[in-house]
Amino acid sequence: MRKVIITGKSHNYLPEQLSARGYEVINNPAITYDELLKIIPEAEGLIVTTRIKIDKAMLEQAARLKWIGRLGSGMELIDVPYAESKGIKCVSSPEGNRLAVAEHTLGLLLNLMNRIDLSFREIKDGKWQREQNRGTELTGKTVGIIGFGNTGSAFAKLLKSFDVTILAYDKYKFGFASGYIKEASPEQIARYADVISLHVPLTDETFHLANTTFFNSLQNRPFFLNTSRGKVVSNAAVIDAIRDKKIAGAALDVLENEKLDSYSADEKQQLEWILQQSNIIITPHIAGYSHEATYKMAKVLTDKLFEEKK
Repeated sequence: MRKVIITGKSHNYLPEQLSARGYEVINNPAITYDELLKIIPEAEGLIVTTRIKIDKAMLEQAARLKWIGRLGSGMELIDVPYAESKGIKCVSSPEGNRLAVAEHTLGLLLNLMNRIDLSFREIKDGKWQREQNRGTELTGKTVGIIGFGNTGSAFAKLLKSFDVTILAYDKYKFGFASGYIKEASPEQIARYADVISLHVPLTDETFHLANTTFFNSLQNRPFFLNTSRGKVVSNAAVIDAIRDKKIAGAALDVLENEKLDSYSADEKQQLEWILQQSNIIITPHIAGYSHEATYKMAKVLTDKLFEEKK
């Protein structure tokens, strides 16, 4: 029987649909790289998330593999060119969780601008501080969006009711300006934005995109958001930007290293400093992880893999 290996958590819809199509499903969300390497020769299909790198060494063992499905967005853990050179179809499902990411990003921004989490923590400590926790309104502001793909454009759509001006930059996309959405250069975003949100994949080009040079170029002391990939932002540069008042605050759903138990002494020191700041919010890479998105990613992936019309 044809086999499919699922290497991460997924909605039940996915293994059910695969079984209905005649596949034997090996559903092991905790599988390690070495364990996968041993059984990959048997697989015709492979479902991955953000846990395991599907590199050339893995693909060389995948003699029967016909397709790889990525639950979510970002293909940086898959050697797509090599896979495609072997005739392996590679698809992802960013349409499935783009709304979840957009809503989470908006929630982080409103929380940060209105000091919601901070003031709640202060009340738990017996402090009732109104003056110190005055909010900043989003309405009428200029929002810079770097990366205008699935999540960036979904975030822009959610922002429409706030009467903001969107300055959007995407190196590989043009002709999308409409109404409140303006195409802009990185320099224009750095000069005019009151909020900057990153929605880019992790590539060699975007690694540490938000570095010291990036933060030093900002003119309006904007609020800074990252719900894309942790390594797109330098932790050290964020710390310097907060200390030097280059940004008003930061909301991060991702970190450079998300395996907290593997931290070096320097990484621990950085994180401890970040967590002590009143104008930084961190969530544990959950922006695209809603209940609804889990199903939609499975549905989108199934439709794409088997070319079904929605």
